Amino acid sequence: MTVLGALRVPDELSARVPAEVRGRGRDDVRLLVSRGVSVSHHAFGELPGLLRPGDVLVVNTSPTLAAAVGGRLGAAPVVVHFSTYGDDGRWAVELRAPDARGSTRPRAGGPVGGVVRLPGGARLVLEEPLVPGAARLWWASVSVPAAGSVPGGVPGGAAGGVPGLLAEYGRPIRYGYTERDQPLAAYQTVFARPSPDGAGSAEMPSAGRPFTAGTVAELVSRGVRFAPVTLHTGVASAEAHEPPYPERFAVPAATAWLVNAARAGGGRIVGVGTTAVRALESAAGADGVVREAAGWTDLVVTPRRGVRIVDGLLTGLHEPRASHLLMLEAVAGAEALDRAYTEALRRRYLWHEFGDVHLLLPETTGGRPSPSTHTEHCSRNRR
Repeated sequence: MTVLGALRVPDELSARVPAEVRGRGRDDVRLLVSRGVSVSHHAFGELPGLLRPGDVLVVNTSPTLAAAVGGRLGAAPVVVHFSTYGDDGRWAVELRAPDARGSTRPRAGGPVGGVVRLPGGARLVLEEPLVPGAARLWWASVSVPAAGSVPGGVPGGAAGGVPGLLAEYGRPIRYGYTERDQPLAAYQTVFARPSPDGAGSAEMPSAGRPFTAGTVAELVSRGVRFAPVTLHTGVASAEAHEPPYPERFAVPAATAWLVNAARAGGGRIVGVGTTAVRALESAAGADGVVREAAGWTDLVVTPRRGVRIVDGLLTGLHEPRASHLLMLEAVAGAEALDRAYTEALRRRYLWHEFGDVHLLLPETTGGRPSPSTHTEHCSRNRR
């Protein structure tokens, strides 16, 4: 790992409100650009001029859910963060304690069999930890009364009626570094598309947030192409910085074709966010070919594993201990990452989902690194 663990991000560099609240619009953020160890500073609006015709931006189309719902576990108030819908009908959830500022803080997990009473007559029963011995995320069964069956009941449907519960009573997940609750629209990217089954991301795929329809149109007019993938993000480990858990993903056949064709023609593949990279690399074979794929991925991109498809990455600024930095190091290298984060701190870039963004591009235009033959996966339960 890099020396980033020794760096400290001052609290005042946390982006506490969206860019459009503190500035002129969503795209009113700064753009740190790394080409190897060379660093330059830009406005996000300059992105079209930093890419080339034939480049492909891989974007995550998962919509953000209003995944936080207040409830009671016995007499204690809790906030349930709905993370992932399992194939067996259960939900992976995190229970957190509300704080005085309207945010949440960690709490002890469990207990097994604990019943959380939710709005609209819904009930959640904690069954077992997602990972044996770990207390943060739990598998839970959720019962949601249909509309009309009880006062305040919500529409039923897929995922055990939870999407209706979230639509009626949920709010976006937020942590203590933000100033106040924001509307769900503030957490949707221009690429988000509703899922027929109501599925979505527990937390925003935030690297795509600064894009506007105007930015997309200008990029397309310059010959940059967009390749959609879907990865429904689970609840992040905001305090412990654990590796990501298995998540649902889909890489369409059209995206696989476009990426393979672009690579064959010398175009660069740039992931918009770590989620897009995780999805795309999960669909890549050891032969460096992307194929249509869907299901669950437990892939963790590390420097040892490397990247097979992605040449560059547009992402936010991550905490120095965040597991996502392993992916950034796999794309750009440890030295480039250390230099970029030192500069970001020196120039007072803003962190987190409403903050500034970082574009990592190849140092040279010629050739591609040989794909690694190593693959690492989480040892998490796959549901």
